[in-house]
Amino acid sequence: MTAPQPMAGVKVLDVATFLAAPFAGTIMADFGATVLKIEHPKLGDPMRAFGTPTECGDTLAWLSEARNKQCMTLDLRHPDGAAVFRKLIAQSDVLLENFRPGTLEKWGLSPDGLREINPRLVVLRVSAYGQTGPKRGLPGFARVAHGFGGLSYLAGEPDGRPVVPGSTSLADYLSGIWGALGVLLALRVADRTGQGQDVDIGLYESIFRLLDETAPAYARHGTIRERMGADVPTVVPHGHWQTSEGRWVAIACTSDKIFARLAEAMGRPELTAADRYATTAQRIAARSEVNGIVADWAATMTMEQLGAACDAAEVPWGPINSIADIFADPQIAARGNLLRIIDERVGELVLPAPVPTLTATPATLRHAGRARGADTDAVLGEWLGLALGDIAALRAGGAV
Repeated sequence: MTAPQPMAGVKVLDVATFLAAPFAGTIMADFGATVLKIEHPKLGDPMRAFGTPTECGDTLAWLSEARNKQCMTLDLRHPDGAAVFRKLIAQSDVLLENFRPGTLEKWGLSPDGLREINPRLVVLRVSAYGQTGPKRGLPGFARVAHGFGGLSYLAGEPDGRPVVPGSTSLADYLSGIWGALGVLLALRVADRTGQGQDVDIGLYESIFRLLDETAPAYARHGTIRERMGADVPTVVPHGHWQTSEGRWVAIACTSDKIFARLAEAMGRPELTAADRYATTAQRIAARSEVNGIVADWAATMTMEQLGAACDAAEVPWGPINSIADIFADPQIAARGNLLRIIDERVGELVLPAPVPTLTATPATLRHAGRARGADTDAVLGEWLGLALGDIAALRAGGAV
C-alpha cells in the first residue's frame, strides 16, 4: 500500500500572482497538498503571460510553476465572490498572498478577520519589503530584491558594474522556499495550539539571509565585501577556470589539504612548501599568483582531462553547465531531475523535478499548469456543495 504524501489532506488557497508566494504552493502541491489557484475571472494571473508562449495561450513558466494546482476564477472584490472566498477559507488550512501590504485589508479580507472564520488559518504574506517598516507599501520584484538585499553588489567583476546573479527570479524562488518552510512551521503550531498566524516575508530578506558572514564581518570589523568575480574572500583557489577547448569549470579548494591535493594533481607539489602557498593566509596574500598557476594548468587540459585529474586527487570540481549540458548529463538523468510528461494542452513537456527527494513519500507530478478556471465548477460543487444553477448565477453576476 502506497503511503500518503507528506502534505496530503492540507488545503491551500493561492490568491497570489507571479512567482514568490505561488512557488510555496507549488512545493506543497508537489508533496500532496490540495492547492487551489484562485484568479480574477477576466485578468487571470500575469504569470500566464510571463515567459515563453505556447500554443495553449499560457507560457512555459506557467505550465511548470502552476503544476499540480487546481485552477478556479473568483473576484475577491465582488461581494458574492468575497462571500464564496470566506466559505473556502472555512475549509482551508493555508492562504498564500503577495499583494502590497494593506490590499487584503482594503477588501475586507484581513488575515485576522479570516481567522474569525477559521482560527487555524496560516497566511503566507510575501511582499517586496514585508508588512512593516517605512518601505512596506512600495512595489518590488526580484531584480529590486537582489539589489536591496545585498546580492547584486557582490555580483560581477571587481572593476565592472553590478550584474544579475543569473537570469532567474532568484529572490522569488527563494521566498517561495522560505515561505513553504514558514507555513510548515506555522502548521505545526496550529496543530499544537489550534491557532494560526501570519508568515511575513520580504523578498529582499530571502536574499539577505544567505550572504555568508557579510553582516557580522561588517559589524565587527567594518568590512565591506566588494565584487570579486568568481573569487571569494576567505579561500584561494576557489573559482572558475577555462580549459583548452574553451569550456569553463569550477574548482573549490576550501582547505589546505584540498589545495595540497590540487598541487599534486597539477604536478606541482612544491607549491605546498611552508614558505610558499601551504596555508590559506599565504594563498589569500598571493591570490593573483595562485589563480594564475591554476589558470595556466587548466588551459593545457581538456575538461575531460582536468576532471579526471581532479577526481583522482579528490579535488572538488565541476563543469559550468549550460541547460544543454544539463540535459545531456548522466548524473541529471540518474537522479531524475528532468520530468517528461504529456500535457493535455501542449503535448510533451520537460519540467524540473521536485526537490527534495523523499525516499518513502516522494513528490509526484500530476499535471502541468491548468487553464484559467478549469476547475471552478468542480471546486464550487465539491468544496461548497453548490448546484450548477448556483454556479451559473455566480458566473452571470461576474463573481466567478
